[in-house]
Amino acid sequence: MTESPTDGSLAGQGVAFDDPSYRAAVVDLLAVIAYGEISAFERLAEDAKLAPSLEDKVALATMAAAEFENVTLLRARLESLGADPFEAMKPFRPAIDNFHAHTSPSNWLEGLVKAYVGDGLARDFYAEIAAFVDVDTRDLILGALERTTHSEFVVERVREGIAADHRIGGPLALWGRRLMGEALSQAQRVAAERDALSALLAGGVDRPGMDLAAIGRMFNRLTERHAMRMEDLGLAH
Repeated sequence: MTESPTDGSLAGQGVAFDDPSYRAAVVDLLAVIAYGEISAFERLAEDAKLAPSLEDKVALATMAAAEFENVTLLRARLESLGADPFEAMKPFRPAIDNFHAHTSPSNWLEGLVKAYVGDGLARDFYAEIAAFVDVDTRDLILGALERTTHSEFVVERVREGIAADHRIGGPLALWGRRLMGEALSQAQRVAAERDALSALLAGGVDRPGMDLAAIGRMFNRLTERHAMRMEDLGLAH
C-alpha cells in the first residue's frame, strides 16, 4: 500500500463522502484538531499571564487569536458535513485534557517550549493524516496548521533565556523530551481509539493507506522533526 494519494481521486465529495466511514473519519479528524485548537487558545491565554513584558503578552495574544480563528473555520466545515461540532469534539476531550494536565508548564520558558514543541508535534501528526483525505479538507487542515506556527518569537525568547542563564538549558531539554513522549502517546491513543481514523490510515481497495511499516516510518519522521525543533531552540544536547 502507498503512503499518500498520488492523484485527486479523493477530491470529489460526491464520491468520497458517499462512504459513511470516510465521512466519519473526516469528522473525527476535524473535530480533534478543533478541540486541540480550543485547548491551545486557552493555554496561550493562560501563558500570557506569565509573560515578562507587554510585548510578550501581545505576541501570545496574537498566537491565541490565530488558534481561535481556526476553531471558527473548522466548526463551519464540520457543520457543512452535517455534524454537530460540539458533539464531534467530545470524544477527544479526555485525551487532550489529559495531555495538558500532565504537561502543565511551571514557568514562562517551559510554556514557550511547550507551545513550540508540543504544538509542532501535533501539527506534524495531523498533517501526516491529512495526506489521506480529500483536497478541500486537506487544504483546510494544512491552512489551519500553517496559521498557528510560533517559531521566530519562541526560538528567540528561549535562546535569550538560555544565554542569560545556562543552567536552565538542561531542565528545558528534559522538558522537551517529556513533551515528546506525552504527545506521541496522545497521538497513538487518538489514532487507535477511533475506528474511523484507524480505517482511514489503513486505507482500502479504493483508497491508499499505511501498513505497520509505513506507520513506523511516520513516527520516525515525527521524531526527526522534533529533534530539529529542539536544535532550533538550542536544546539539542
